[in-house]
Amino acid sequence: MKETPDTPGADDPGSGRRIGIDVGTVRIGVAASDRDARLAMPVETVPRDTRLDDNVDGTDIDRLVEIIAEYDAVEVVVGLPRDLNGHGSISVQHAKDIAKRIARRLQEVHRPLPVRLADERLSTAIATQALRSSGVNTRRGRKVIDQAAAVEILQSWLDARKRLEGESHD
Repeated sequence: MKETPDTPGADDPGSGRRIGIDVGTVRIGVAASDRDARLAMPVETVPRDTRLDDNVDGTDIDRLVEIIAEYDAVEVVVGLPRDLNGHGSISVQHAKDIAKRIARRLQEVHRPLPVRLADERLSTAIATQALRSSGVNTRRGRKVIDQAAAVEILQSWLDARKRLEGESHD
């Protein structure tokens, strides 16, 4: 997989739900859009099971593929955690590995979908701040922070997609 994020709206699959994924080392946050691809909502937090150095998919990949099927998604958006200068770290490898595994598994079950990498700079920080502002403390919020980050990733993708769509109609 490539190092740079994809562009929202490029090779767009059209209308339908999108799934947003925030890959962490302990948990994976999942969000889904409405059918019109306008609003991202939290879905669940999946415990991380698959390891980078392991050739076997864990139960986390199984669950992610199930969620994608349950929501009848047309596109999957995985956050690519880069710093403010656009550089990656080990977290980028984790995100790319999970994206690659999801794409492979969807192909295996004859449901190939675009699996995109989206720039997710500051998504977890924004999600954490939003939760704090709503009165959720960090300790209690750990299980939902990943979902909130996935919502932030997906909503940013949907908004950029909508802007591009609006520009093409001008």
